[in-house]
This record gives sequence, structure tokens and C-alpha cells, in this order.
Amino acid sequence: MSVSLTILAPGLLGGSVAKAARTRGTASRIVVWARRAESRLKLRDEPWCDAVPDTAEEAVRGAQLVVIAAPVDRIVPITQQIASHLAPGAIVTDVGSVKGEIARLGHATLGERAHFVGSHPMAGSEKTGWEHGSSDLFLHRTCFVTPLPGSHEPAVEAVVRFWRDLGGEPVTVSPDQHDEIVAHISHLPQVLASALCAFLAKKDPAWRNYAGGGLRDTTRIAASDPQLWRTIIEQNRDEILRALRQYQDELQTLHAAISNRDWPEVTARLERGKAYRDQFRPLA
Repeated sequence: MSVSLTILAPGLLGGSVAKAARTRGTASRIVVWARRAESRLKLRDEPWCDAVPDTAEEAVRGAQLVVIAAPVDRIVPITQQIASHLAPGAIVTDVGSVKGEIARLGHATLGERAHFVGSHPMAGSEKTGWEHGSSDLFLHRTCFVTPLPGSHEPAVEAVVRFWRDLGGEPVTVSPDQHDEIVAHISHLPQVLASALCAFLAKKDPAWRNYAGGGLRDTTRIAASDPQLWRTIIEQNRDEILRALRQYQDELQTLHAAISNRDWPEVTARLERGKAYRDQFRPLA
């Protein structure tokens, strides 16, 4: 599929979409819009941008596919901003890591004029900004596509095909299923890594200089943008709270086993954890 592609508010993911689309020939034309004037000026020098308009409304005119790569609290407002400027039949998707409200409001905003189909590539890093984007970021990575029951089926198929063409492995689930899944496998790990570092920050500052690979690997994502993650936690609050409650139960059981010197129970939990980690599929 080769489309006229517009990317709005590119960060790490949006920049990677543009670079991957250019490298793989997925887009016949790539238009990028950034909110800040200085970012637009820099983007005009990038070989993977064919045009960098000054407004989002101008950027989406004539686009067949629009990817909104803004933080999750800005996706719906941007959708509302561009709605009347989209070509009839245009497809709008996003890369937000929360999908329930975004999918429903996005769909309602566009009505019959265009088609909103939410998506979320499970790719990224603790770094931010399109400067850190990579054309290989989506290779072999799960890309959730989250249609509603009333979504336009050809538009859903087009979004699935788009992520596959960028090297990803699309998985189609409902928006609410998506939010439950990522609360456990993405948002909970972020909260735990950040909480662990916040806890250790209360201890002797010299201890951080003794950290080995274990602490560094476990807490890598704690270096992520706090404001970005605050908006994600706000948007997926209920599912994250459910995951945290279940995890607290798990910790309490482990605490009791250690307190009671129930070493067989401790070993069983360590073995269960190792078995789960050993069964992760390779990323490449």
C-alpha cells in the first residue's frame, strides 16, 4: 500500500513512522506537522519529509491516511481540529497507548465523513523526540489495531496493512481489551520501575554508584518522560489500579512467605517468574 501520508505532532513514534514509510516505500508522499515553529523548521531539512505545513488543517488536506502521534490527551482535540479539513473517506489513526475513550470519541468526531481506527505500536524507548526515531522501530513489534463494532471494515484493513508494511505484527482487539492488556504489560512495569527508583532515591545517594546490571535493566524505563506518563496513567487509571491491586496481592503473598521462612513457596514463585520470562518471544 502506497498512500499520501500525514503525520501530526511527531515524537519518537511519529518520526519512526515517517522514516519507516520512506524507507519501505509505504507512502507516495509524507507530510509532517509539528506544533512548535522551531521543530517545523528543523523538519523541513529532513529527507523523509516532503512537506511541513504551518498548520495541522493544511497538513491533512488531500491525505489518504493521517497518523496522530501526539500525547494521549491531545489526540482527540487534534482529531476535532482537523475533522472538517479531511478528504472524504480519509483514514485517521493514532499511536496512543490508551485506546478506550480515544477510539470512541475519535469515531464520533469524524462521523461519516472519514474513518477513525485507533492503533498502538508496542515500540519505543525511554527517549523522546522524532530525532531519535528509527525506520526499524516497528520490526517484529506487536501493533494493536482497535476498531469499534461500527468501524468501517476497509479502513480497519487498511490500518492493519499499513502497520504490517512498516514491519510490525498487527493484532486486532477491542479498545477496552487493549487497555486491560497494556495496563498489565506496559503501564504497570512503568509504574513499578518509577516507584522503585523513587523509593531508592530516599536512601543513601552513594548506593546508585554501586548498581549493577540488574537494577539498570529493571529500571531503564524509569528514565521516561514523567509528564508523558502522567497523561497515560490518567487516561488508563481504572485498569492500572486493578493491575496494581492484583500485583500488591502477589507482593503480599511473597512477603508472607519470606516472613514465615517458607522457602519452598519462595522458590516456587521465583521459578514461576523465570518460566514466564523465559517464554518471551524474541524481538528479532
